[in-house]
Amino acid sequence: MAAEQDVEVEDELAQAQRTLRDMKSKISAQSKKNFMLERDVRFLDSRIALLIQNRMALDEQNEVASHLEEHDDDNDDHYPDDRKMQQYGNLFFLLQSEPRHIATLCRLVSLAEIDTLLQTVMFTLYGNQYESREEHLLLTMFQNVLAAQFETTAEFTSLLRANTPVSRMMTTYTRRGPGQSYLKSVLSDKINDLIEQKNLNLQINPLKIQEEIIERAEMENGGESGIVKSVSVEEAAADPHVKAFLEPRLRTLIDLANSFLTTIINSLDQVPYGIRWICKQIRSLTKRKYPDASEYAISSLIGGFFFLRFVNPAIVTPQAYMLVDGNPSNHARTTLTLIAKMLQNLANKPTYAKEVYMIPTNPFVENNKTRINKFLNDLCEVGDFYESLEMDQYMALSKKDIMISITPNEIYNTQALLQHHIDILAAKETDHLRILVTEVGPAPPQVPRKDNKPIELPLFSRWEMPIQDLTTTLMSENNITQNDILYMEAKAIFVQLIRSLPYLARKPLNLQRIAETAGTANDAQLVRKGIKVKEMLRELEEAGVTDRRDGYQLLVEEITQEMQHLGDLKLKVMEEMHSLESVYQTIQDHNNYLKSQLESYKAYLQNVRIQSGGGDKSNKKQVGIGVQVAEGKVKQKPGKIHMQGPVKYTHQQLEREGIIAETEVPEYRRSNIFLTISSPIPGTFIISLHYKGRDKPILEIDLKLDDLLEKQQDGVKLLDLEYIKLDVSKTLQLLTKTFMAKNK
Repeated sequence: MAAEQDVEVEDELAQAQRTLRDMKSKISAQSKKNFMLERDVRFLDSRIALLIQNRMALDEQNEVASHLEEHDDDNDDHYPDDRKMQQYGNLFFLLQSEPRHIATLCRLVSLAEIDTLLQTVMFTLYGNQYESREEHLLLTMFQNVLAAQFETTAEFTSLLRANTPVSRMMTTYTRRGPGQSYLKSVLSDKINDLIEQKNLNLQINPLKIQEEIIERAEMENGGESGIVKSVSVEEAAADPHVKAFLEPRLRTLIDLANSFLTTIINSLDQVPYGIRWICKQIRSLTKRKYPDASEYAISSLIGGFFFLRFVNPAIVTPQAYMLVDGNPSNHARTTLTLIAKMLQNLANKPTYAKEVYMIPTNPFVENNKTRINKFLNDLCEVGDFYESLEMDQYMALSKKDIMISITPNEIYNTQALLQHHIDILAAKETDHLRILVTEVGPAPPQVPRKDNKPIELPLFSRWEMPIQDLTTTLMSENNITQNDILYMEAKAIFVQLIRSLPYLARKPLNLQRIAETAGTANDAQLVRKGIKVKEMLRELEEAGVTDRRDGYQLLVEEITQEMQHLGDLKLKVMEEMHSLESVYQTIQDHNNYLKSQLESYKAYLQNVRIQSGGGDKSNKKQVGIGVQVAEGKVKQKPGKIHMQGPVKYTHQQLEREGIIAETEVPEYRRSNIFLTISSPIPGTFIISLHYKGRDKPILEIDLKLDDLLEKQQDGVKLLDLEYIKLDVSKTLQLLTKTFMAKNK
């Protein structure tokens, strides 16, 4: 409501709301940065793998390097001129306010093109994730995309499950601020509680349990265990030794899965509106397209989105969603994967386990079928936003300050896609989209990364209606009269006056006194409002809408309710602020992680390019970062000769930071254990494990940056140092921060 966000009011609620809006804006901006960084990291993951295998030409190395360049703050040559800015402002206003064009474009592009387009759509065009108009327009676009997907998909079972541009869109939507906030508030504590139980082993695959038993027996007996290995799951499950382990594990696992399910079901009211609204559209479209589909079949499609695309990825890889501080241990990772499988089996129609070893978890599915079906249907029970969207659109057309922060490459990429598909998007010469795309001309080439700085682009309609026409349209479409608008405006002004002069809030409210007091105040703004609202009361009385004789009872009641609502709203704003502070910190942490990953890649790439001598493949001599190759000889850059380190770390420090992931050092000895790391030449590290009081290290290893990156590429989580195991990713971050950052 207008009274809720009045910039002219300066009470505690207004200040809290302003702080909240700033926080939401920061989350939206940071979400976009993370999405862009994730794309760079995904690209570099695959390219670094080729570098490690020495299978990349120099021009490809240069392409990889371009993904690591920073913005050049001094170069503005790539910015569009004023005329182009106006044309782009018209074009992107049309794309934003008429989502059907983007919806069609998302279906036409290839999988290779979708990520770049999604960045523009999700984080730029509709990037203000907490602003109702942008969110509602984005959801309208989803409705168009989903409707077309249902029309063109022949097989019911493949709906929304294949990896298509549409499924990628849905996954990207859940990664926006509100979705991340929900996952953190609902799942973080559950997952952390599970991870803290370090010795909890809930492996239920009988073959793997048998391997554990054999391994333990061989360690205890110092040789053969005497146990014959089974060849099938069924055979292993019949082994009495395996049964003794399996049955209690199964009970604990089902209890845990029930606990996760209960937490998710109880979080119904916390699920972001947009995600619930998409669930509602899936249900509605399924009923229309497949009238014979059973309730369970419909629920399976909703579950395919809610669990498969949203909740389960966060359960399986909580570290990627910043729900946990470190990487889960192998046991915890297995347990989380099993819980996600059980939830997915439950959400799929429900179906029973396909893998033989999962069959004993079928009672979980059987016992929860009714619960999950009700929850998935309850998710869909949200109101529509079409009426409020009409009002939002009206407000957007009547103001001049709609801005988006967009990079030149986002503009040019969208422009190129529109031109390529214009005959489908806007077939007629008179279509507004075709007119604007023709006017703006051919898309310029993509600019280098260092020049791709964001532009503040003002959006406005080329075909703007006069405000009077908009008011008339709004009134005719919504059966709102001029008196209704006058009444709503008077109520909003009275609320603003009471918020500015709280002592006037004493009951019963005297509207005449409030107007008189404001009209004679020392503040010019209050005087203006007081005189205006006094005149409004007179007009409303003449129109028979209110009556002075009953003290304007109806208006007083509504103002009182509104003040009560604002009091409740203040509490909600404070609660939301507290929640979003945590979300923002999580997003910041993820940003730092992605940056450190890029730093590691930058250091490695620099090393490789120096080694290759600017592309001279005959130079096979290995050199480090900060080393130049001149006339076939290795020469150090000035000031880079000295060895770096050793740097000392205590066992407790590295364990606390999650770098030591597993340890066999007894707890009472850990205070006497420390590690030193030194770098004799860049790209090479010596890690030594020491015991206080001894001259020589207990253990010393020579570690190459290549080897560490290769382990990361191969999905190896831990680096085994005999007595301790280091987390590969966090070790890489530590080395990058401590040694490689100094070599820039």
